[in-house]
Amino acid sequence: MSNCPDATFDVWGDTMSEYTTPAPLGPLVRELTEGETTPTDHLNVVRKRVEAVEPAVQTLVSEQDRWGRAARAADTLETRSGGDGESPTGRDLKSPLHGVPVGVKDIFHADGFDTRAGADVPPEVLTEAEGTAVRRLRDAGAIVLGKTVTTEFAYFAPGPTHNPHDLDHTPGGSSSGSAAAVAAGLCPLALGSQTIGSVARPAAFCGVVGVKPSYGRIPLDGVLPVAPSVDHVGFFTQQVAGAQLAASVLLPDWRPIEVPELGRVGVVDGGYLDQASSEGREAFRDHTRELDAAGIQTVSVEPFADISAVNDRHNSLVAAETALSHDTLFSVYGDQYAEETTELIQAGHEVTVKELVDARGGCRDLRERLHETMDELNLDVIVSPSAPGPAPMGLENTGDPIMNLPWTHAGVPTVTIPASLSADGLPLGLQCASRHGQDEQLLAWARTLAEAVYPGPWGDPRPRSIRSSELTGQIRPAIVGSRMNYPAPLAHSVRSVGMGDSFFKCYTGIGSQSR
Repeated sequence: MSNCPDATFDVWGDTMSEYTTPAPLGPLVRELTEGETTPTDHLNVVRKRVEAVEPAVQTLVSEQDRWGRAARAADTLETRSGGDGESPTGRDLKSPLHGVPVGVKDIFHADGFDTRAGADVPPEVLTEAEGTAVRRLRDAGAIVLGKTVTTEFAYFAPGPTHNPHDLDHTPGGSSSGSAAAVAAGLCPLALGSQTIGSVARPAAFCGVVGVKPSYGRIPLDGVLPVAPSVDHVGFFTQQVAGAQLAASVLLPDWRPIEVPELGRVGVVDGGYLDQASSEGREAFRDHTRELDAAGIQTVSVEPFADISAVNDRHNSLVAAETALSHDTLFSVYGDQYAEETTELIQAGHEVTVKELVDARGGCRDLRERLHETMDELNLDVIVSPSAPGPAPMGLENTGDPIMNLPWTHAGVPTVTIPASLSADGLPLGLQCASRHGQDEQLLAWARTLAEAVYPGPWGDPRPRSIRSSELTGQIRPAIVGSRMNYPAPLAHSVRSVGMGDSFFKCYTGIGSQSR
């Protein structure tokens, strides 16, 4: 059995939905870079999966020639790499994400695509040049599977996407299509954005990993703005290991550093935690007991003594900056905006200049207070619920981002990991936060935390009736796409992203002794 903390295990049986399937990034990268499959062959597999489940989950924005466009992109990759990944001189030309299909939230501009942003506004007035995030994925060899559904202008007016774990429930928002597409196994990586809770919440609801990096670590160029002072580019994968690989591509200043072993973990309490539902709080207590059982040192912490003021300040900031971002567009097309977005913009017009300045300064102040709290208690990570509870019934709303708001306001990095299932079998997540700029450390520590709260499946967590102690000797490595044990290759292209050999072995499975 693999000793990697994020390995995929087949322990769930029939708890899987027919609309979810394992599709982790690491094993696919391995197969594509080693030549065990080609971008074209994998695209054919993806097409069958999309045709099977997309009519029900509705994660992708429709386009007329999706498969012809994607096939041409795959052919270009294969031609550029010499088909077998080597140039005539024998040099490995495969990029880190060679042939990997990715979803792109439809507020990101991508060359060759319209930007519609889930709105009725003409796309030609929205669409601009491709920005850093999409360009870095393409430069790394990724193929854009398509634009993914977003709520209107990344706020609250929902799109048609369903939760793959239960079609009667919301997938969350605003990055609805991206989270659901990853959960449904349509793509192993998808871009999202977060202004309040638009990565962490849908990740929790859809049972996948959601990463909101530190504010500014991924540039915002090429993304339709909501509230630029708190807008974050984020992304989704099925496993933390895949998220580390994605981060090494997406963060221009990613640092391949040695990360110390996880130390003390803060467990939130107080008024902030009281915002979660009773079911959410009980699940969170279960999750923290799992951390204790794994030998992780935890300590109670109340990081937001003034949570009501933080909430008010952030909401004022979002409203005011959304009104500014849409000033020209709304003046022309305001009658085509959804009611939710219109009300936000109108509220933004009521925010005074002083209130806006104070709210922006509050982001910096909250970040500094969080850092001070973590320093005083010697904390590496603070954990909290990723959402008030499981995904609400219906598609009329995307759930409440209240548990994500203060971390977004402070601009600190967060990683949501799948942690358990609700009584109704819906995913529940654990939100992990650290100091601004410590994205590399947080992602490494998140793997340790993920191993503690669930044994490894991408987004199908252990039912709480099964404890980690009961799983000893019962976990079987799953076969995901192909065998788990491979001969060690040069793996030049994957190691070139800055990961060490031990990490490479873990996220790809190469070098493990399991099958």
